[in-house]
Amino acid sequence: MVVSAPLRISFCGGGTDLKSYYAHGRGAVVNCSINKYIYVTVKTMNPTFGSNYRLNYSKTEIVRQIDEIKNNIIRECLKMVSLPNPIYISTIADIPANSGLGSSSSFTVGLLKALHAIRGDDVSRSQLAEEACFIEIEKLKRKMGKQDAYISAFGGLNTFFFFSDGKVERNQVRICSNKLKYLFDHTLLFWTGISRDSSSIISDQEKKTILNLPVLDEMAKQVDVMRELLEGDCNLRSIGNLLKENWSMKRSLSNSISNLEIDNWYQTGLESGAYGGKICGAGGGGFLMFLAPANKHDLIRKNLSRLKEVKINYETHGTDELLRRYSS
Repeated sequence: MVVSAPLRISFCGGGTDLKSYYAHGRGAVVNCSINKYIYVTVKTMNPTFGSNYRLNYSKTEIVRQIDEIKNNIIRECLKMVSLPNPIYISTIADIPANSGLGSSSSFTVGLLKALHAIRGDDVSRSQLAEEACFIEIEKLKRKMGKQDAYISAFGGLNTFFFFSDGKVERNQVRICSNKLKYLFDHTLLFWTGISRDSSSIISDQEKKTILNLPVLDEMAKQVDVMRELLEGDCNLRSIGNLLKENWSMKRSLSNSISNLEIDNWYQTGLESGAYGGKICGAGGGGFLMFLAPANKHDLIRKNLSRLKEVKINYETHGTDELLRRYSS
């Protein structure tokens, strides 16, 4: 069984999908899955290998008991969705980990999808997302929001709303494929080369939730404005200005969200003609996204030549099976 789980970019609202915020009010984000994936392979293994679990990710593990597995996500997924051993699990990604595009949740959703599919379970995308959130947030106590799991499970361009009782509501943004292509044709994504552990950034942000409630409230309200712009005439300048406002608010939540180097890169992009942009994910590094007129793209690339551009496009399928054969 081979499953692909998409990564994502977020347009606005990131940070309001944290429990520390939506316990006080409705969290909201606008995000979109992109054509960069985590690929997860799960198959039964020939017993002649002499191990019950063989795992290949950035490391290799060969163990006999689930509790011996060091990879936290794989261990907890196998506890939740058990399969007869011996089992082989491997993963490969289009983008480096800890880059702000939601890779850990994509991996969790993808692995759960593969395990359920092998068992013949009929699971909804909402169930996959909620199970992934339960594993990462509740079981593993990771400092993170819910949006990554939900967008990877569903795919497409969506608004998600997060409520104090734990419920999540998804509304697909009503935008035609031509407009969505137009939006992505004017989007630039640059890898800063900085991998970071988002948990420390989010932990610092959560400590200041009560102090930051007015800003977070405004960030959540921006989601409705962004949706109206996307479903309307998709005016790039207006969308870019909203991205710029959102980034300004987000970076005020914690001193660790940005730094002088990121600020300089961001300012260079704006001075080179971008309408607006933001750091993807929690901040501190990862990917820098800009929305810019097409005739300014080459100048932005030139002035940010130290950064690596990654070409992206939207995707609409969400987490999906690529290959069902899984026997040894």
